[in-house]
Amino acid sequence: MTAALEVEGLDVRFGLRGRRGGPPRFVRAASEVDLTLHHGRLLALVGESGCGKSVLTEALTGLLPGNAETRGRAALRPEGLDLLTAPEPVLRDEVRGRRVGLVGQSAGTFLTPTRTIGTQLREAVRLLDGPEPAEVLAERAGLPAAALDMYPHELSGGTAQRAGLAAALAGDPAIVLADEPTAGLDRPLVDRTTDLLVDLARDGKAVLLITHDLRAVRRIAAEGPVDLAVMYASRIVESGPAAEVFARPWHPYTRGLLGALPDEGFVPVPGHPPELSDLPSGCPFRPRCGSTACTDDPALVHHGDRAVACHPAVPA
Repeated sequence: MTAALEVEGLDVRFGLRGRRGGPPRFVRAASEVDLTLHHGRLLALVGESGCGKSVLTEALTGLLPGNAETRGRAALRPEGLDLLTAPEPVLRDEVRGRRVGLVGQSAGTFLTPTRTIGTQLREAVRLLDGPEPAEVLAERAGLPAAALDMYPHELSGGTAQRAGLAAALAGDPAIVLADEPTAGLDRPLVDRTTDLLVDLARDGKAVLLITHDLRAVRRIAAEGPVDLAVMYASRIVESGPAAEVFARPWHPYTRGLLGALPDEGFVPVPGHPPELSDLPSGCPFRPRCGSTACTDDPALVHHGDRAVACHPAVPA
């Protein structure tokens, strides 16, 4: 596999005002995150809401707010351009849309309400020097031809999401970041959207799918080129080929997420995730796990093409 983007030791924290004149506080939204996006594969990043998943797309595209601080590296391959330190003109003119396409949650909110979808797609193709006309992009994204003559408010949620996906592909980016692209969609539209993302991976693109919908990821993992990373309390706690992780999850949090699926018993993970501004000492999952084996904060340990951050879960 050929790497398209390598993220190493990514830390993101947000500065907050101190309470009642106290010292400043920080919310650590991403902690020592390592992940690699490969050409021809989709990486699904899953976890409960509020664990820090969406912060990654903002960090990788230079769209973090002004109170954010970052550390680590996020290198585009093969040239090694670090997205975390690249100046804004480089991100604007060379990266966003051209190298990295972003499909945001509720993509319809990114569309100009007073212009038709076709007009906006054609302008995106022109500005990004895209190789395919708007009509071809619409077809690739599963967007009905009639939608090109419609305004954003005339589209259903699913159709607007497909328009957003078509716009993200206008510059033919090698990397596609999809942040909760199925939120609010019914199950058939969820399946169609995730199938489109898998097709992009099969066409050679590197795709990051951020979602809390394990059911959707499990479906595409059965036959697709899909990897899985599980995030908890700002850090990756398990990763590997998705089919293998679903068949034999190592981390107790991953097992808990799978157990919460309707066809797996519908049993929620006990307890609640910690506030990112008040993470517990040691293993962040320990209060919900009950294990006495973890006396410190376990690092993510690799075992072949899988990795886990849990001492008791390390396979023999």
